Amino acid sequence: MADEAGCTEARSSDPGSNDARRALGAKGERLAAQHLEARGYEVVARNFRTRFGELDLVARDERFLVFCEVKTRIVRGVRGPPNPLGPLASIGSRKQRQVRAIAREWLAHGHLDGARPPEIRFDAIGISFDASGRLLALEHLESAF
Repeated sequence: MADEAGCTEARSSDPGSNDARRALGAKGERLAAQHLEARGYEVVARNFRTRFGELDLVARDERFLVFCEVKTRIVRGVRGPPNPLGPLASIGSRKQRQVRAIAREWLAHGHLDGARPPEIRFDAIGISFDASGRLLALEHLESAF
């Protein structure tokens, strides 16, 4: 399915497309984790699943515990003006509520070893690849919601 910027998310009734979509998401999450680590964060959890859904990444530094939603897209050409938020445009209020609910579950189950950083933050990382798999952009929006 393409948005107005020509970004696509691998969706199809083809059984193999689910694998392609997962592989794309995993590739994006690996890059997002590397990005956070390069900025001094320790990634403490990946793909934490609850009845509410899944947290992509949880990271920490001395000041913040960060719950991070990662959106990865393939850009296949532009149809109209590009959305300035790119993949991040797909993180609406419903997704934000879902991530907050999962974060509450994660915290309630005591998954963090050691002292919790004093502040909690919800970030979003949008990653865009071209059709050949080349990285076009990685956008990190701190305190996204």
